[in-house]
Amino acid sequence: MQIFTSTNFDFLRWRWHALALSLVVILAGAAVMVSRGGLPLGIDFSGGTIVVVKFDRPVTEDAVRRAVQSIPGEKVVQQYGRSGDNEVLVRLPQAVQEQGFSLEQGARQIVDAITRANLGKFEVLSTEVVGPVIGAALQRKGIYATLASIIGITVYIALRFRPSFAIGAIVATFHDIFVTLAFLAFFGYDLSLNVVAAILTITGYSVNDTIVIFDRVRENLKSMRRDSLANIVNTSVNQTLGRTIITAGTTFLAVFALYVFGGEVLEGFAFTMLVGIVSGTYSTVFIASAIAILLSHQAARTRTAGPAPAAAAAPAGNGSSAKAAKKPAARKRA
Repeated sequence: MQIFTSTNFDFLRWRWHALALSLVVILAGAAVMVSRGGLPLGIDFSGGTIVVVKFDRPVTEDAVRRAVQSIPGEKVVQQYGRSGDNEVLVRLPQAVQEQGFSLEQGARQIVDAITRANLGKFEVLSTEVVGPVIGAALQRKGIYATLASIIGITVYIALRFRPSFAIGAIVATFHDIFVTLAFLAFFGYDLSLNVVAAILTITGYSVNDTIVIFDRVRENLKSMRRDSLANIVNTSVNQTLGRTIITAGTTFLAVFALYVFGGEVLEGFAFTMLVGIVSGTYSTVFIASAIAILLSHQAARTRTAGPAPAAAAAPAGNGSSAKAAKKPAARKRA
């Protein structure tokens, strides 16, 4: 399916404007995170209190969520067990306990809030404290795994295409991560396991989209040898524009439906995916291509710049040789 037949948009004309825009967004997000003491951690990372209650009649999650809204800190409310059991899980963050609340006090707050909301008769099935899901050792392993994947991607692209393209793809990947974190800070989302899963997903999505365009660039390098690299990249982006819009558009619509109808539990995941899809498509066209062209030009200038010619390096010696050559000629004429 083709939605564009012969487009010739000059995308690379705006690459410096795009780089400036990305820099502004990333710096603004960093400033917001610094002013707030960093990106807030979700309950998955900070731990908290879990209370499971069972109602005598069906009660919606939104009703329970409104009931516990007055409790400070982030709350997670979700269905627990089978749909017909009328059981709801309420999780309070660890920060509430650090402010002087014990396990019993946190659970009592939940029970009092649900009682005041008149949601019907209920009983508390269980109350427990959970620590952070990701500890220091697991965080360290996660960082190592991420770095290993980035190194693997870099080596793959460098071998299949060229090193400048690999650097452009990695820069675009980090760009997408930083832009996503900036928008999470702008809209006040916490860093949870769902958000981390979404960030890893958009990392692979962005690299895949970049490789599709770079693969077309490699094909056009053989048939457009006399053209500049900038023109080849621009042509390749136009040739894959229909595929990019169809892929990004369908994925965006699916994730947008998840954002609207998925509920509070999946809201952070869906929002991160929405930002990542837009950022990944944008960075593939502008960031990755711009960095690849810039590094390719720099490498070409480095190869062409060599040592000075021998004649220019020793002008005095050339002059003496010329004079010596003229003397025998003069004796011959005499």
